[in-house]
Amino acid sequence: MSEQQSCFRRYEQKYLLTPEQYGAVKRGMASYMKPDAHPVYTICNIYYDTENYDLIRASLEKPVYKEKLRLRSYGIPGNRDPAFAEIKKKFDGVVFKRRVAMQSMDASRWLSGKRSGDGTQISREIDWFLQFYRPQPKVFLAYDREAFAAADGGELRITFDTDIRVRSNDLDLRFGDYAVPLLKTEQILMEIKSPGAAPLWLAPLLSAAGVFPTSFSKYGTYYKEFVCGGRSAMVKKEVVLSA
Repeated sequence: MSEQQSCFRRYEQKYLLTPEQYGAVKRGMASYMKPDAHPVYTICNIYYDTENYDLIRASLEKPVYKEKLRLRSYGIPGNRDPAFAEIKKKFDGVVFKRRVAMQSMDASRWLSGKRSGDGTQISREIDWFLQFYRPQPKVFLAYDREAFAAADGGELRITFDTDIRVRSNDLDLRFGDYAVPLLKTEQILMEIKSPGAAPLWLAPLLSAAGVFPTSFSKYGTYYKEFVCGGRSAMVKKEVVLSA
């Protein structure tokens, strides 16, 4: 995937689409966007937070600066497959993401305080985060992503996430992606990611499709719907760790 780099700095805008809007946007952008080098894949995440969910509670208040920690994999990893420990920060509308890749088993142990990082600058930033917040795994969150890149070679990316799902038990990426739906209705999350201003063709297309920006956080929605709202994200399944 084109997202497997160590650092990002970009603007991200989110939109919740109906299936009809999704079809209209895809048809309209066909001349400007092409499927990514890896166009369809599953993203699995473990989100970390304090015991009392201080990080997501602060984030939902829409501060100028906010940050979160997660462990991410592309597909279901075995012990030695890569996973990415990520700090995602947002300041004044700009998203900064910094991450470290290591074997899944080692990454889980690191974020659980059972081993140290790899000594790089980014790992030291994550070490500071771990020492300051003392976070713990809170939710598994996965979705299937369809990714597009600019046909002209530019940095614009558009992604569509479907089947967004969560579970509150078995908080290990290696256990699989079984979970319960996050959203109560059939919606597709579109994200537009760019280093600066969006191209001129994009705004008329979104307007014609009746698509408007929204403030949406997958982890934030989980917190509001399941932690505060009382929905259950417990999933019973016997699992065996993959080697």
